[in-house]
Amino acid sequence: MKKMIITLVLSLFALTGIFGQQNVKLAVGMKAPEWMFTDADKKEFTMNSWPGKVLQLNYVDPDESDLNDAFNDAVKKATDIDKTLSKDLFKGFGIVDCKSTWKPNGLIRMIAGNKAKKYDTTILFDYNATLQNNWGLPKDNYTVVIIDKNRICRAIYKGHISESDNNKIVDQIIAITKE
Repeated sequence: MKKMIITLVLSLFALTGIFGQQNVKLAVGMKAPEWMFTDADKKEFTMNSWPGKVLQLNYVDPDESDLNDAFNDAVKKATDIDKTLSKDLFKGFGIVDCKSTWKPNGLIRMIAGNKAKKYDTTILFDYNATLQNNWGLPKDNYTVVIIDKNRICRAIYKGHISESDNNKIVDQIIAITKE
């Protein structure tokens, strides 16, 4: 009888773990679950802060903050110099995965402030790895997620984006803004 009760209790915990899980691994073609994070001034942002725009979300471990600078430079060139990527239709921004680093939050905000100025963008802070857990993004990494204006995930790039892929991805973003 004792074994049966223990088995029943353990089974209930297992079922709760399976059916009670709210985290969904984000995949291409899937609607991106909403989130809310703040910037350094504690202003709250969601995906709906940029309605109707294609989003390039950079989810970044601060220890990897320079990993895709060449890619972001290509995006900046397309928006600011070539004018092939319209700021009216596109928004690139960063979310810092503060939990993936040993660095103190003050230093993280300073690094993020420099990136925000360099790329004329918004940097948000995920202090509890919420997006990493809810979307199944890798820890200790740099992930670029492209989301269309209907909030459907169109691409996920994990880790370093090779320079040979920079223009292909920029062209992909441009094409999505024209849909």
